[in-house]
Amino acid sequence: MRETDVPRTEDAEGFAPPLGDMSAEDFRRYGREIVDWIANYFASIEQRPVLARTQPGDLVAKLPAAPPERGEPMGAILSDVDALIAPALTHWAHPSFFAYFATSTSAPGVFGELLCAAFDAKALLWRTAPAAQELEEVALSWLRQMIGLPGSFQGIIYDTASVSSMHAIAAARESLDLRIREDGMSGRPDLPLVCVYTSEQSHSSIEKSVITLGLGQRSLRKIPTDAEFRMDADALARAVEEDLRAGRVPCCAVATVGTTSTTSVDPVSRVADVCERHNVWLHVDAAYAGSAAVVPELRGLLAGCERADSLVMNPHKWLFTPFDLSVLYTRRMDVLHRAFSLVPEYLRTLETDWQQVRNHSEYGIQLGRRFRALKLWMIIRYFGHEGLAARIREHCRLAQLFASWIKSSSGWELLAPVPLSVVCFRAAPSREGETDAEREARLDALNERLINSVNASGAAFLTHTKLNGRFTIRLAVGNIRTTEEHVRRVWELLREQCARLSDQSV
Repeated sequence: MRETDVPRTEDAEGFAPPLGDMSAEDFRRYGREIVDWIANYFASIEQRPVLARTQPGDLVAKLPAAPPERGEPMGAILSDVDALIAPALTHWAHPSFFAYFATSTSAPGVFGELLCAAFDAKALLWRTAPAAQELEEVALSWLRQMIGLPGSFQGIIYDTASVSSMHAIAAARESLDLRIREDGMSGRPDLPLVCVYTSEQSHSSIEKSVITLGLGQRSLRKIPTDAEFRMDADALARAVEEDLRAGRVPCCAVATVGTTSTTSVDPVSRVADVCERHNVWLHVDAAYAGSAAVVPELRGLLAGCERADSLVMNPHKWLFTPFDLSVLYTRRMDVLHRAFSLVPEYLRTLETDWQQVRNHSEYGIQLGRRFRALKLWMIIRYFGHEGLAARIREHCRLAQLFASWIKSSSGWELLAPVPLSVVCFRAAPSREGETDAEREARLDALNERLINSVNASGAAFLTHTKLNGRFTIRLAVGNIRTTEEHVRRVWELLREQCARLSDQSV
């Protein structure tokens, strides 16, 4: 069945679903059609433009402004998914999606999501979803072993790294014993500024966390980086010592393993030295690169992380897990529990005081939690450690291959090292008689036009950053369906478009 052949078998005019749910017969029929549609979507996704060719408001204009008075046939709904919804999507599962951190779902992950929706478990407590609570502990223990973290780390699932890091910083704040949980922070003349440290290349979620937790942006110290965009540990030490002399309270340092712009790896061991010397909580943001540690020869990426108090990694970034699933590991689960545990009478059960029961809702701001562990468990079982490592290893090889083409081609240049699967580069054709400032302005404009031209073609999707003030194109390999052919194709497209744009500017 082709994607456009989703049938409309019911008469929309006379359709009226009975009380209760869809019949088992209809559920089976449409379930088969939806699985067929998804299989065809994956098989033919390269025929679609990567970036949605739509303008703001286009989809809204095609849909009714008011909800239907009567139910509509499922066939009609699926037809609209095919004709209206799918064309208005940017296709993250496309093998030529090279933007941001290229991610992708996988078949076992899709099945896991389907079962999760069917069970509809709310993991408030162990009692309300024993399998959800216990499978999470099993799956996260497996993952911990695959990336080489010691057994002293325990894990918990949140939705995104932004939320995981916020919980880690909240636990760091609780570890200071400043009675912030009980007395708050406002209206307290006895409470000095509580400081958080991270590099100038860290993810914006760290700054959002200090805003959300009431620490304020002025509490965040952004530490400079070296020539390879890694945190300067000596500068961190100076900042902490300066704050101590000023009567401020150093709370948490956030090191990054795989920064957003360049995937640089901060010197975690040296950062840990500073944190241990001054009793500062060390949190490691390994949201992207943590997954690479399942590759045995890349496990060194996490060197020093065994000394961290907490670490976040996102299987939904590079372990082929449907969004969303973020894992926070910590050696100090008791402090995380102390920061968030609140058990009103209506949540007390016979198991509340069992030492072997960990109600995950007591370790974060959420009460109800999805059965996210199911899809991760299914993915690990289906691909196995070796299969996951092989796919990540291949992505790194493709990035190195692309980087080799950049380095060996005149008129192109790398702008950052390539430790993993992201390449930062730009087109840099020469022109005589320019000052340095004129050259940089010309190249910024050229590369901005270049990336827009490539994206407008529909054949690939890339994003950019700025490094040392330079407009920088990023190619991120991470899709389970990406092959060397796709990487070669985007390289050819980049060169074609660059030549065309350079000719126009002469």
